[in-house]
Amino acid sequence: MRRIGVLTSGGDAPGMNSAIRAIVRFGISKGIEIIGIERGYQGLIEGEFKVLSRDDVSEIVQKGGTILRTARSDEFREEEGQKKAIENMEKHGLDALIVIGGEGSLKGAYDLFKKGINVVGIPGSIDNDVWGTDFSIGFDTACNNVIDAINKIRDTAAAHERTFVIEVMGRECGFIAFTSGLVSGADIILIPEVPIDFPYITEKLRERQKRKKRHNIIVVAEGVGSAYFIGKQIEDKLGISTRIVVLGHIQRGGSPSVFDRNMATFMGVEAIKRLLNGEGGVMIGWQKNSPVPISLEEVSKYKKRVPPELYWEVECLW
Repeated sequence: MRRIGVLTSGGDAPGMNSAIRAIVRFGISKGIEIIGIERGYQGLIEGEFKVLSRDDVSEIVQKGGTILRTARSDEFREEEGQKKAIENMEKHGLDALIVIGGEGSLKGAYDLFKKGINVVGIPGSIDNDVWGTDFSIGFDTACNNVIDAINKIRDTAAAHERTFVIEVMGRECGFIAFTSGLVSGADIILIPEVPIDFPYITEKLRERQKRKKRHNIIVVAEGVGSAYFIGKQIEDKLGISTRIVVLGHIQRGGSPSVFDRNMATFMGVEAIKRLLNGEGGVMIGWQKNSPVPISLEEVSKYKKRVPPELYWEVECLW
């Protein structure tokens, strides 16, 4: 094992840089040359390779995003694109590849593994939707960003006696809405895993009206539907003044949390260790506060979502 490539793919996530730094510095300490591949799988296809030194990864742990940049590649989904990627790896003498990314990126890693490439994955997704890991890189920071916004919005909601519908990311998976809404004291939380129920929403809000609660915070994952539509329904049915806030990409940015930096660092170290031990075809997950290997086949096969039974178990808290 002499040369290992590393790339970040799909949506960026705070903490990816910590993983890159750990991979580079731990790899170099083991006599391995680390090759950074820019713009994810598209860069792998187009040959955007560069050697990474210790100095190249200095002072990056506090930065969000990824110094290797990222992109989504439709070309890589096709056999011809994967063939080009493998040819470039062979051309540059890469013995293995580390892929940092979410569901789709890790599926791509498994596709390469099935074609004979020695590959290890690291889950990087603010949605926390990767199977086999308690947490994905970026999720904790994203939730902190959402909570900070909710805290500020609540001040205005109370002052003007209004209902705010706050839309957060999560097309298929509602962990950001569920977690940030729960711990910030939201009054209603709506996630894709639980079908939207307007009678339930109106009943909850009427109940709050009876208790003289004059403002409300509703957190909704984007996969549930438009926050504007939900806000209009509330206004029409209850005559409550509503305001809509779509947090959008602000959730992705900012300096990574201590948790994300720490987890990403140990994931990066573990990825190198597994490759040195000849253990390709795995993702480095995080379970019981430690890095653990999970089969990429298993990661590609299953989906991680918020269990509806957990949602209803804690529904009494909002």
